[in-house]
Amino acid sequence: MRRAGVSRAAAALLPQLLLVPLVGCGPQPPFPVQSLADSGQAPLPGAALKACAAKLDLPSELPRPADPSNFGERQRRDAFGRMVPHVPQLIVLHETVLSAADTVKRFATPHPKDDDQASYHLLIDRSGQRLRIVPDAGRAFGAGMAAFGDFTVRIRPRSVGSLNNVALHLSLESPADGRGDGDAHSGYTAEQYRVAAGQVLLWQAAFGIPMSRVTTHQAVDRSHSRRDPRSFRWEAFDAAWRQAAGRCGLTSLDRGRATL
Repeated sequence: MRRAGVSRAAAALLPQLLLVPLVGCGPQPPFPVQSLADSGQAPLPGAALKACAAKLDLPSELPRPADPSNFGERQRRDAFGRMVPHVPQLIVLHETVLSAADTVKRFATPHPKDDDQASYHLLIDRSGQRLRIVPDAGRAFGAGMAAFGDFTVRIRPRSVGSLNNVALHLSLESPADGRGDGDAHSGYTAEQYRVAAGQVLLWQAAFGIPMSRVTTHQAVDRSHSRRDPRSFRWEAFDAAWRQAAGRCGLTSLDRGRATL
């Protein structure tokens, strides 16, 4: 006896029909998934990375965690289910504009509105202390509307793109005369440059990031409103970085040209 409305032949075909993709159903991706070229730099093994950190003699990290509303997880897929870049590939330098204490307080404060949410992975105060805000594995909200060259990561259908999914954000505490909207200020301390250079080197070694992918908030910002870190002296940073890289034998991380 047959079941009403379904023949044996049709019933036998049902499992196969369920495997056929429904072409044209659902929203179609309005943008392609972008990616950066392979940097050609392999991450340093854990033991070698630990040895390098010991040679750099950086201050121990002090935990200053951000509120969960101010950071998130690195997204592995976009709204259409496609894999997107989610491993750190860029290092973005910032400055606080506020004091370190006020910056930490702001990040520790819950912000339910997207426009108010912000954070860095690490903050270096005027004395060179490393303040840990967000774990490296987390997605700090350091550069909302941003791109590195033409590369950006779009998660939502109407997103303009961001780099937070692949960025590590490092900020320097601004001097007292830089806590406003001026074009420049008196700059950063020698200890800030030393610690920043060492931290950048450790991140480069841990994730295989060449110097050509170390950039600034101003350089990647698409809103044309960010200028940080103002009064940053690349020559001071480069000198400190070369000294750190020499100690760890990692001068190969210094590339002369950007690698998009």
